[in-house]
Amino acid sequence: MSKSRDDIWDEWQKLVNMAPQELSDWLDTDESHAVGDSDTGESTGHKSGRKIVKIKRTNKDDLTEEQWSHMGKVVGYINRHLAQGGPESGVKDSAWRHSLMNWGHDPLKSA
Repeated sequence: MSKSRDDIWDEWQKLVNMAPQELSDWLDTDESHAVGDSDTGESTGHKSGRKIVKIKRTNKDDLTEEQWSHMGKVVGYINRHLAQGGPESGVKDSAWRHSLMNWGHDPLKSA
């Protein structure tokens, strides 16, 4: 069963905790480019991050079906990644955190 747009929106608001400019700046870093799968040179998470920046800069009422679909994918990814748990120490500079940040979630930010 797929989630309703209301459910996706609520989870998105809670989980995607990086501001558009903050995420855009992060995506320009070497650390951002160093994580994730990258058969074509840019990882899936990095591509997702660029889409997330556009979505966060779009009014809710103007979101396209494709953007809603991507939001659902992002929410699912972040939830799965968080459920795996991060490293016991050194979270700040971990690939685990950097991967999540490519998807718009910084686990070091307070909830």
